[in-house]
Amino acid sequence: MLKKKKSGSRRARKRLRHRGKLLSERKQSTRNTLESFLIVCEGEKTEPLYFQEFKVPKEVCKVVGVGANTISLVKKAIQIRDEKEEHSYDQVWCVFDRDSFPAKNFNGALSLAKKEGIKVAYSNEAFELWYLLHFDYHDAAISRDLYAEKLSQKLGFEYVKNNPNMFELLEEIQEDAIEHAQRLLSTYITHHPYSDNPCTTVHQLVIELNKNSRK
Repeated sequence: MLKKKKSGSRRARKRLRHRGKLLSERKQSTRNTLESFLIVCEGEKTEPLYFQEFKVPKEVCKVVGVGANTISLVKKAIQIRDEKEEHSYDQVWCVFDRDSFPAKNFNGALSLAKKEGIKVAYSNEAFELWYLLHFDYHDAAISRDLYAEKLSQKLGFEYVKNNPNMFELLEEIQEDAIEHAQRLLSTYITHHPYSDNPCTTVHQLVIELNKNSRK
């Protein structure tokens, strides 16, 4: 009888530990979904339209397109962040492109963002690189003028900026894009964002948004 009681006690403790682990995981998941985001984009439409479609509760995810670039964009993000009185954002991101901006502007923006605790989802040369990586792995430099043509070939119809359906069109192959972007970033042993072409860190923001999505 004593042995049975002891065995039952062990089973009960095991069940309690398992239940406690599940509750802990659920609480952690709840905390994750409540993370708040401020995403400040260089483009006024293309990037905001894409990031607004993530299944993150709108009350905890503010996406802004400001029509500014590099250092000006980071300063705008700082301003918007500091205007929030009650609670600070858990994550603040700037989204901008390398384009043809001088190295001092691009590198200066990265330095200022790091100093201010702001994360950067940049693309060298343009945001459309992230779209292309959904279809194939690309490690050859491409002029930003050619992205639209290549995307049109992959999509099977003419790609135009500010297409509000890009998230939905690419969602099923998003994991491929993340894998390709991670692989591409890893090829730069000594990392120089300004000269690493092609390269993007948009996937890092995408991963964070997915952690906080409600599907």
